[in-house]
Amino acid sequence: MFFVDKPYISNFLKKTVRDNAIPVVGTDIAKKLGLYSGTKIISEDRAIEMARKLTNPAIYTTSENSIDWISKHLSFSNLPEKIKLFKDKLKFRELTKSIFPNFYFKEVRIENLKKIEHSELPLPFIIKPSIGFFSMGVYKVSNIEEWPGTIDSIFAEIDQIKDLYPGDVLDTSSFIIEQCINGEEFAVDAYYNSIGEPVILSILKHSFSSDTDVSDRVYFSSKEIIENNLKEFTEFAGKIGNLAGVKNFPVHIELRRDSHGTLLPIEINPMRFGGWCTTADISFLAYGFNPYLYFYSQKKPNWPEVLKEKEGKIFSIIVLDNSTGIDVEQITSFDYEKLLSKFENPIELRKIDFQKYPVFGFLFTETRENNFIEIKNILDSDLNEFISIK
Repeated sequence: MFFVDKPYISNFLKKTVRDNAIPVVGTDIAKKLGLYSGTKIISEDRAIEMARKLTNPAIYTTSENSIDWISKHLSFSNLPEKIKLFKDKLKFRELTKSIFPNFYFKEVRIENLKKIEHSELPLPFIIKPSIGFFSMGVYKVSNIEEWPGTIDSIFAEIDQIKDLYPGDVLDTSSFIIEQCINGEEFAVDAYYNSIGEPVILSILKHSFSSDTDVSDRVYFSSKEIIENNLKEFTEFAGKIGNLAGVKNFPVHIELRRDSHGTLLPIEINPMRFGGWCTTADISFLAYGFNPYLYFYSQKKPNWPEVLKEKEGKIFSIIVLDNSTGIDVEQITSFDYEKLLSKFENPIELRKIDFQKYPVFGFLFTETRENNFIEIKNILDSDLNEFISIK
């Protein structure tokens, strides 16, 4: 069964669940999200009944907002606890300590941030909410002089985002400080099948504009990226899945390969693929198979076939986060047409209410590898060139 929830579900996902008779749980929010006529809606009571009959029910959520429903209504199962192993970054580090015994991490309550002894901090380090989402509250600190300003920025951001998501999705009462993982970063959509084997559905490289950048601006995939990493990432996911003991379980994995070639997990998001219907949708737009349906039907991509005739092409997700530095209340509009003119082959543009969420939209593009400059330009842009202000 699928759960749909705010902040966003794509038309592609709506079409997928309708055309394939995938049961969607009829929560109050689901009824307000514009699901297509003919969608197979099941009652919440029916969803609970179905979950009781199965040891490992196959459940997909479009948003981590649905975790709250699962925690409340499926507490008789082991699913809420499995979710916490991944969603709570402290629990996740404790879970994987046997694989990564030398990895430094430390929990800090928000009221104790200003009391930390400088000597305790392994510079450079990353600080982020123990339960977080969408790079919110995530900061990199390269030297101790940056620490006081980082604390001020954390408190200022908390004030802005505190009401955007429920506590099961974003909880800023506790933070985790981790050693900084240097190296190439990747995002991976996968699921653990009915016997716990990992199935990789997408691999995207996460690019940054600088060493201090922690934003989600650009993710891109290509034939080369998938072929070069598929085997190793599958084995990596398998090790973590064995520790967690998960089955019929979708995940969105973020990891880095350090300078020694070692893979280290940044975090693994449970019960979903990339947020806002992004990474799963780009797999369909780029490679022609449907990750939602593959999870539901327990199918594996035939990668050699999927990647035929994809040489020299890059497929990107561009997250138009509000990096302007201008208060959203001062912004009157965003010039989407000007944005589209910067790319040789925009595939799909999704406009978002930037007055409600800290993002102007999402853009999916296809780019020739020898024209990567258009991706680099948007990566480096603060987006001021596209906005009008009062």
